[in-house]
Amino acid sequence: MEAVILAGGKGTRLRPYTTTLPKPLVPVGDRPILEIVIGQLRAAGVKKITIAVNHMADLIMAFFGNGEKLGVEIVYSIEDQPLSTVAPIKLIHNLPEHFLVLNGDVLTDLAYEMLYQAHVKADVGLTIATCQRDVAIDFGVLDLDRQSSRLVGFREKPTYHFDVSMGVYVFSRSVLEHVPEGKPYGIDNLVLDMLRDGHMVKAYPFEGFWLDIGRPDDYERANLEIERLPSLRCRAGA
Repeated sequence: MEAVILAGGKGTRLRPYTTTLPKPLVPVGDRPILEIVIGQLRAAGVKKITIAVNHMADLIMAFFGNGEKLGVEIVYSIEDQPLSTVAPIKLIHNLPEHFLVLNGDVLTDLAYEMLYQAHVKADVGLTIATCQRDVAIDFGVLDLDRQSSRLVGFREKPTYHFDVSMGVYVFSRSVLEHVPEGKPYGIDNLVLDMLRDGHMVKAYPFEGFWLDIGRPDDYERANLEIERLPSLRCRAGA
């Protein structure tokens, strides 16, 4: 398996932690989040990782180097402008027929090898790892008849249930044919374009641990959880 890690964002939601550090180098426990991710990928059998970088790219490249100390081969794809989440992949040459793609700030005990195998078996262009999330609304929610302004329903502080993307995917190389050259294009654009054109997109439901540490609340929780889950303690190069 090969993997592409998207690490070009500015991490604005995680300020002030990201004022002087790129988000992939923000520590969870005693290690940068991206080092934890690389350790997990290595344990899952990934041999080569391409890190797509933009913001503070020099710091990320200096820290991880060519990956020798971490037990994997690391190469870099450098964006000269922000390209969102999918367009950077178009810049990478010699990708295999199928490859993992993940955000550089995802903390999960998902079995990457099982996700990869499920994608290959399904023979689709794109598989998205999904997790269920509850979203609580801290207000009384009103249902209105818009024409008359008549109240027709009321829910006090309801909780809604959603299937959300974990920021972990498996791509087939053919999907990159949908991606335009040289302009921002994100996973949202790709999924909507594929659905519009009648292409199959598969979900891979997951019920284990998952945090996107792009939010301060989840970042604080990640630091509390890191020692509890053995798979999150995989050390690259060990």
